[in-house]
Amino acid sequence: MTAQAPFTLRGRNPDVLTCIANLSSDEVFTPPEFANRMLDTLTEAWAQEHDGANLWANSEVRFLDPCTKSGVFLREITRRLVAGLKEQIPDLQARVNHILTRQVFGIGITRLTALMARRTVYCSKHAMGPHSICKEFQTDDGNIWFERVQHTWEGNKCRYCGAPRSELDRGEDRENYAYPFIHTDNIKARIAQMFGEAMQFDVIIGNPPYQLPSDGGTRDIPIYHHFVEQAKKLDPRYLIMVIPSRWMATGLGLSKFRQTILNDRRIRALVDFPNSKEVFPGVEVKGGICYFLWDASYDRDCQVQTIRNKEVIGPYWRNLGEFDIFVRDSQAVEILRKVLTHREPSVNTILARDKEFGWTSNFKGFHAREQPGDVPLNYICSGKRRVGYIARSEVKKSAHLINTWKVLVPEAGSDGGQKIPDIVLGKPMIVAPPSVCTQSFLFFFLKTKEEAQSLESYLRTRFFRFLVSLRKITQHATHSTYLWVPMQTWDRIWTDAELYQKYGLTQEEIDYIESVIRPMELNSEGNDN
Repeated sequence: MTAQAPFTLRGRNPDVLTCIANLSSDEVFTPPEFANRMLDTLTEAWAQEHDGANLWANSEVRFLDPCTKSGVFLREITRRLVAGLKEQIPDLQARVNHILTRQVFGIGITRLTALMARRTVYCSKHAMGPHSICKEFQTDDGNIWFERVQHTWEGNKCRYCGAPRSELDRGEDRENYAYPFIHTDNIKARIAQMFGEAMQFDVIIGNPPYQLPSDGGTRDIPIYHHFVEQAKKLDPRYLIMVIPSRWMATGLGLSKFRQTILNDRRIRALVDFPNSKEVFPGVEVKGGICYFLWDASYDRDCQVQTIRNKEVIGPYWRNLGEFDIFVRDSQAVEILRKVLTHREPSVNTILARDKEFGWTSNFKGFHAREQPGDVPLNYICSGKRRVGYIARSEVKKSAHLINTWKVLVPEAGSDGGQKIPDIVLGKPMIVAPPSVCTQSFLFFFLKTKEEAQSLESYLRTRFFRFLVSLRKITQHATHSTYLWVPMQTWDRIWTDAELYQKYGLTQEEIDYIESVIRPMELNSEGNDN
């Protein structure tokens, strides 16, 4: 072999894989720099578990990317192995042949990405082509496999991934997003079918697709957790994947997955990026992005890091299963513990549920002008708070709450701590009875105006909104987001100073809260600024 261009390409400017536009916010290409950050985490863990040994000098270790797109993970693994195995296999061509035929494997998520990955790793979309850097393949696919598979429909949904039949039951000429890795009951048999023999992978690494469109397009269906669960069934030594961070506290159908992750003592490292654009420039993934390293032989607390604005916070050693969700702010945990030791009821016992009166945010069945027998209906349109009117007889759900005093809070607030300091919640509004609202608002219901004023003052404190922020990972604040905010007596105007003293916070803890939560003030007339 006379040239080593494929393995020195990263040193050129620019790296071609930094120039590829993402397919969508669901199928995101991994930047080479980030892929190497993940591989560095893996390298360190391997050395710690193997008496300082170099992972990349091991000619027996097998790697699998089960959801390859650009081929960046496979390329960077290959590059490291080419350097690490130089002494063991001095001849470059023999070394490349060994690595690509025996150590590095991938599964394309689409035909296009499989071709792209082969071009990235083999320097040819055909593994047996004249320009391929590997000279020992017997098929044009090499070890980057793809064949189109079909969804298995049960009613209107796929039994494997939950995809809606109405959206993805397509003809052969359109992509159906039935990913081969997760559309099987026996992944070990499927792997043997793909690569011609039973395979034991030491490392599984990847950036899986994040979600599928829902039936009707209201809420997207998370899919990345299926890749994590399937990968574990292959019994790797290490599993390292990048996934959206919203699993930590929310996500449609992710409750079981969240508890599995939180209670799995084999999670060795967790690195969290609250702002996804720090990982994927130009792509916004609500709630941020994280990657984790799962180690089959590990059984200790997890090493957690948060990276925001390129600042590394931590590592902190955390018991991931301490709470029912993962508190991504490690510096907040001791404050939360102090509050929870009081064992007070939660303020969400007087908080309405999502869509309490039954109307979604886009409900239009109200009057612009008041008519006899109407009650005011509060809603948000184009980002502005508005009031319409609806007949009391049209309130079919929770009618007993019409005549309560309410403190309305917009259901959508800031974007889950992407920017610090954060205001967390939209500004509250006291509403006299009678009144109703759409899903645009949650509301606290109370008996008197004075109680409503007391609760509103509590909500405006940094203390209140700090506790909400620990469970609020996206812009949406649901009923459960308020779970850790303790009930108070509604006989005063609350201040942060009183609350800090009540819960025994240190000056350092107070300073931290005030560094991450913005004030929410009233003007002299008691209205929002």
